[in-house]
Amino acid sequence: MRAALPRKWSREFITTLSIESTLERIYRVRLGGLRSFSPYGFRVPDPLSDHEHLGQALRLVLNEAEAYLAAVDSAPVRPPARGVGPSDVMPEQGAGTMAALDELIESARDGATRSTGPRFFHFVMGGTTPAALGADWLTSTLDQVAFNWVSSPFAARVEQISLDWLKSMFGLPAGWSAVTTTGATSANLVGLASARRWWGLKHGVDVDVDGLAGLPAMPVYSSGYLHASAVKALGMLGIGRHTPRLFIRDAAGRLDVAALGRALGALGGAPAVLIATAGDVNSGDFDPIAEMAELAERHGAWLHVDGAFGLFAALSPKTEHCVGGIERAHSVAVDGHKWLNVPYDTGFAFVHDPATHAGAFTAGAAYLGAETLSRPVFGFLGPEMSRRARAIPVWATLRAYGRDGYREMVERHLALAQRVGAQVDESPDLELLSEVHLNVVCFRYRPPGLDEAELDELNRKLGAAVLEDGRIYFGTTEYSGKVAFRPAIVNWRTREQDVDLIVEVTRELGARSMSTAAGGNKKASRA
Repeated sequence: MRAALPRKWSREFITTLSIESTLERIYRVRLGGLRSFSPYGFRVPDPLSDHEHLGQALRLVLNEAEAYLAAVDSAPVRPPARGVGPSDVMPEQGAGTMAALDELIESARDGATRSTGPRFFHFVMGGTTPAALGADWLTSTLDQVAFNWVSSPFAARVEQISLDWLKSMFGLPAGWSAVTTTGATSANLVGLASARRWWGLKHGVDVDVDGLAGLPAMPVYSSGYLHASAVKALGMLGIGRHTPRLFIRDAAGRLDVAALGRALGALGGAPAVLIATAGDVNSGDFDPIAEMAELAERHGAWLHVDGAFGLFAALSPKTEHCVGGIERAHSVAVDGHKWLNVPYDTGFAFVHDPATHAGAFTAGAAYLGAETLSRPVFGFLGPEMSRRARAIPVWATLRAYGRDGYREMVERHLALAQRVGAQVDESPDLELLSEVHLNVVCFRYRPPGLDEAELDELNRKLGAAVLEDGRIYFGTTEYSGKVAFRPAIVNWRTREQDVDLIVEVTRELGARSMSTAAGGNKKASRA
């Protein structure tokens, strides 16, 4: 398939090539499209021969990145032109670095969601701070192997410092073990693998050596706020996705503490694992961590806290009570690419007992060597041994903005969420379904005259319309049995003018949907 001539030629791209190469590029495009261009003629040899174009490639990406980021604050989150993407045919002969990058850039202009921008409120996704973005480029340039001190003393020390800073920021004990992960799913996996090891040892079995065969089912108790990432981790660990027993006292999923206490008492002292959620994805609400910690201590259970974004409540005096008792947990998971605003994909796992943590992930091979306890082998503290140095952007953003900078950002986001909640309350055709506990606003479109089934259908269609419209971006969920929206504010770029679009666009598209439906009903009645 021939590629279309690019809509606009990047001045920076042209200046990175010689006049001769540019003329050849134009000639090749006319012959067979951008995808067949090669500065070497009809064939690109070994990548070593492309060595001279490395600087040109970096300058091209720098200039394109600057243009992209300069426009992202006001750009539609979903581009109006939906491209088909780059070539899907594996080439026998390559096009060269510059042509390949240019093809990706052209495809991204039409196809990349502006998820790094201030109006992406879906999935509780943050952006990337300037310090983190620059450091992430540096991370790729250095290309360190973050397995242990031997593979990269620099990467290992940066990770060790970053994790110590995070423990201090979140109010976790300094002596806890910790590791950088790819996100909350893998962080939950680390915490729950440590819990599984502890549980097995309570039964006299090293499950990481001998497996789970012959052991009873591991009791796992939680509330209705239990997140899919924790459930997925339980499945990967062989504990089972259907194993968790939920203790719920209302339609929203809040924990029934008394029922949980009775269930633990009925175990007669047998070990169990509790999972608390710090920041429900639908409402921003919290499980009562301190009460669950009390029950865990009384009954000898392990308490794991999934704090993907809610753990950042610890930064503000206004919300720190939400994570009260977090230091009494046994393991904690948190995302980095949410409220920390570092690049995808980043997360962190913290475990109170270093020996239990390491025992769940240690592997042996002569060439890997051994390290002292003062030099943790991060490749033996999580599922991956081949590890990108994800801690470099983490260190950079914490060094750049500090505890106070992050506190200010979190409190700004808290205020923005309250602003949206107040706007929803003031709108006659919108309904706030939950108190705004943190940074998530749970609401629905509710015009008069519709029953619950009709409202659910209308809000499903409206959610799809919001995504298709693209000015803002958030999807639907179900809360207390109702189809609802749950925009989450975590991006460092987000300001008042961005969140004000949430209510404005929702009401506009909702009214349009109602008008379209009314027109359809009139036509049907005439027929």
